[in-house]
Amino acid sequence: MTDSLQRRLDSHPHIVDMSLAALLFACSVPGSMIALPDSDLGVPWWPGVLLAGISCTALLWRRGRPHTTAVLTTVCALIVAVLGCILTVLLPAPLMLALYSLAVRTGRRTANTFTFWGIALLMTTALVVGPTDEPLVLKLLGPAFWLLLPTSLGTVTRFRAVCLEAVQARAEHAERTREKEARHRVTEERMRIARDLHDVVAHHLVLAHIQAGTLVRLMRTRPDEAERIVADLIGSTSSALRELKATVGLLRHADDVDNPLAATESTTPGLGQLSDLTASFRHAGLTVTVITEGEPRPLSTGADLTAYRIVQEALTNVTKHAVTPSAEVRLTYSPDRLGITVTNDTGRASPSSPTPNSGYGLIGMRERAHSAGGRLRVGHRPQGGFEVEIELPLHPHAPEEVPAP
Repeated sequence: MTDSLQRRLDSHPHIVDMSLAALLFACSVPGSMIALPDSDLGVPWWPGVLLAGISCTALLWRRGRPHTTAVLTTVCALIVAVLGCILTVLLPAPLMLALYSLAVRTGRRTANTFTFWGIALLMTTALVVGPTDEPLVLKLLGPAFWLLLPTSLGTVTRFRAVCLEAVQARAEHAERTREKEARHRVTEERMRIARDLHDVVAHHLVLAHIQAGTLVRLMRTRPDEAERIVADLIGSTSSALRELKATVGLLRHADDVDNPLAATESTTPGLGQLSDLTASFRHAGLTVTVITEGEPRPLSTGADLTAYRIVQEALTNVTKHAVTPSAEVRLTYSPDRLGITVTNDTGRASPSSPTPNSGYGLIGMRERAHSAGGRLRVGHRPQGGFEVEIELPLHPHAPEEVPAP
């Protein structure tokens, strides 16, 4: 009910201003005729009525020109005081409304300045030319109270409106930020899924492709070794299926806490499985040497997975592009960081060898390193071959989101 009435009043501001002006004029007219007890009215009635009409008419412009309205109503109130009228609350009523409108639509300093000068001028005029038998309470405290009250109310109203606007602006900003954050999360999730699927599919398909090619060459001439390669091929494809199932299952059931499948199949690999990783490349004809320097230290889950995936992708690239069938993985532990270097340091790079900034695998390695708070450097070695070097913090400052395996 109150909100509906407020909306109707806000939609008809001119009618509201005219109604207020008429009401205040009806109050100001009898106010100009008030005299002290046992005293006659020392001034004619019509100047007060005329000045009240001017003040109330000026209120019609209080929304668009609050400064002008405040000046006109102040001048009219001063003239009424000069004429010797008693400054009751009825006489300065138009000035009170003008000061309220000024406080609502301008700054606090402007409203306080107008109010201070209005009080000073009215009090001085009442003391100098006012009725001698008028009590000092009416001459001094009356003008001060009646002018400070609307200014204070107007300032509070303005502050309330500013607070409401600020709250609304924050709500709109939060809504825009929420939509932007949602789009950002979708993009990050899409990139993460692309990295995970690339790492899983590329590694196992490369091994399967090499094993299948070797199998074709050895089927007739060396059936025993071909049978062993078939077993390795089955193991590679089975491992690929398991990792794909775990990745897809985690994506499907990441929010399903009651589904045990996600919990059992979402174990993320890490450097603890590095020996199994290097053994899988041995079946594809790549000999991997692992060298550890320093005392091994535990990594966070995200950093451990990042290190494993980058080593996996680097060795996969060596298998695809390198001429020599050997690679070296060097793990260097320091008190706060882990350095990993994967090199193929003999022979020469093949023509199809990737450049440091090309290929989805290299892009994924760089994104993984940055997400774990580390840095990655890749490039050709001057003496031949390719090198991948990464540094990862052992203890990240912020909690890491554990990515999918």
